[in-house]
Amino acid sequence: MSERTETHCPYCALQCGMQLTPADGTVSAEPRDFPTNRGGLCQKGWTSPALLRATDRITTPLVRDASGELRPTSWEQAYGRIVDGVRAAQARRGPDAVAVFGGGGLTNEKAYSLGKFARIALGTRLIDYNGRFCMSSAAAAGNRAFGLDRGLPFPLTDLDGADAVLLVGSNLAETMPPSVQHLSGPRSRGGLVVIDPRHTPTAALTDDGAGLHLQALPGTDLVVLLGLLHLAIQREAVDARYLRDRVTGWDGVARAAVQWWPERVERATGVPVERLRRAAEILCAATPSAGGRGAYVLTGRGAEQHAHGTDTVTAAINLSLALGLCGREGSGYGCITGQGNGQGGREHGQKADQLPGYRRIDDPAAREHVAQVWGVDAGSIPGPGVPAVELLRSLGTTSGPSVLLVHGANPAVSAPDLTAVQERLRSLDLLVVCDFVPSETAQLADVVLPTTQWAEESGTMTNLEGRILMRRKAVRPPDGARDELRIWHDLAALLGCAATFATDPAQVLDELARASAGGIADYGGVSWERLQSGEAIHWPCPRPDHPGTPRLFLDSFATADGRARMVPVDAAPVDDDLRPGAPLYLITGRLLQHYQSGAQTRRIGGLTRGAPQAFVQLHPITAQRLGVEEGTDVTVTSARGSATAPARLSRTLRPEVVFMPFHFAGTQAANNLTNPATDPISGMPEFKVCAVDVVAARSIPLTEEAS
Repeated sequence: MSERTETHCPYCALQCGMQLTPADGTVSAEPRDFPTNRGGLCQKGWTSPALLRATDRITTPLVRDASGELRPTSWEQAYGRIVDGVRAAQARRGPDAVAVFGGGGLTNEKAYSLGKFARIALGTRLIDYNGRFCMSSAAAAGNRAFGLDRGLPFPLTDLDGADAVLLVGSNLAETMPPSVQHLSGPRSRGGLVVIDPRHTPTAALTDDGAGLHLQALPGTDLVVLLGLLHLAIQREAVDARYLRDRVTGWDGVARAAVQWWPERVERATGVPVERLRRAAEILCAATPSAGGRGAYVLTGRGAEQHAHGTDTVTAAINLSLALGLCGREGSGYGCITGQGNGQGGREHGQKADQLPGYRRIDDPAAREHVAQVWGVDAGSIPGPGVPAVELLRSLGTTSGPSVLLVHGANPAVSAPDLTAVQERLRSLDLLVVCDFVPSETAQLADVVLPTTQWAEESGTMTNLEGRILMRRKAVRPPDGARDELRIWHDLAALLGCAATFATDPAQVLDELARASAGGIADYGGVSWERLQSGEAIHWPCPRPDHPGTPRLFLDSFATADGRARMVPVDAAPVDDDLRPGAPLYLITGRLLQHYQSGAQTRRIGGLTRGAPQAFVQLHPITAQRLGVEEGTDVTVTSARGSATAPARLSRTLRPEVVFMPFHFAGTQAANNLTNPATDPISGMPEFKVCAVDVVAARSIPLTEEAS
């Protein structure tokens, strides 16, 4: 292949449009005009072709031998090891002796096929995916309020026309740089408001009169949102007609909000009263009922990755509804989806409790519909499984699965309380990992199956707007690598499954469309031909002649009575709060140069030169008290483990707070420290805050893995 190929970036859910051009054994990338990126790319997008030439690319199956080493083997022998291990485990303990862990980067076709493979080829109910660590709290809150979860229920380009945008726990300038251009309108009008414990590059966009940064204590976003709603009520900015016509539950929400007067909010969050009042003024003046151009409230991982994340997002939704924003063109609430296919990946069967089309797996009608598409009896489809943290915690225990298949994920770096997770992975009788590089999880595996990667395959993705788009094959994969669709087809046949597993992504999409038809995430009218023609379709799209739905809720919400549901919420403490011996809050986040667990970006020289290792960011006052200087190695310790990295001094965060990026492994892994306590509704772990101690480290050489 040597022609230029129009496709999309392999990383985040912005899914920036790009062009790939193979030449002389290399591939170059350049941006193309697409609504989300408008001709821009970030460092990760520009350097993405380098991943295709990773020097440690896996191109042959690997099996761990008697000496404990991973050795090359044939596909037949690797398949045999898997099939024998699955059968032996299930003969002893039944179908749930085998579990599956998926990923938010898989194409829609792969996400769909993996859920089908787990439930009818393996017969297990135990499947979940790393999107549980990403979008689950926003999804739970969105479903509860609107009857439907789609990251942005409007096109990203709509933000530019608003007077105000409130970003809660989202650092777009580093995680999705091309998206920042869509904030130019609100910034020009002084309307960007950012809630974050750090003065991140995104918070810095509010400088020079462009808006306002509310630098709240970690874990207090919910209180700030309650305070803003209190002030909206006080200012008589609540849209009473909208609430009467389109919402239920307002009275209980109002009673909760009036308890959070500004002075009380300041004591709980550290946000000065005058800044809170100014933020409320900006938001309220922008609303349609006040004659403004419109306002948006957006949440990100900083607000959601908490043991009360669903309630925090609910507070953001309640504020949006009270101001009359949702379901109005030019205003609304949305969630910034993180992973490349975080939206589509959770719609079609990777989540523990869902079938394709966002159908509940315990709904008899949903089971019957999907069973007919799959050609199986509805009774043969297992019931709900368990969320990711609970699943990982159960591995290798007397009552848990002894076999785990991992696809498109690296939980040995990305999961909270890593020491415990790695112990559980090592305790398995059989760990199978599908990957194209030797990730930290692959290095623990008993069988590694080499797969194709983004530019070597075709498939569809669903971006943060619910826009279904085409990822096109641009280069041939290396000999020996196989597409996961073929892998699941082969394994299903070897396991004796009579159901059909297509290997052609176009055929899989047709089947997915039938399986999702009539569901909440309805792809019934989506086809390979429509997408190949360049059409990008927002779901729901129930018919071939349907144009798709860029803006949701304009007429009604997806609830039984068409009204949005407001749910009263109140503040909750951090699960692992400050105490003697742990006097600082640790927060974690991303860097401009890296993505997720870093398994891909840490292999690209152009990125690692800018961010070669982890660091511990401290306020200079905190560093002085600890006797730490810039560049000194420090050890951060929580109730679960420790991590060591150089200190980086900065006045961009509060003195009570230290920050670590989560892209690194080994002794530099931030997730050695993070808390696996989970939200009771979403199952989201509390990645974003825990209590730690920080001390100057002894001279500990970094391992090759961590460097």
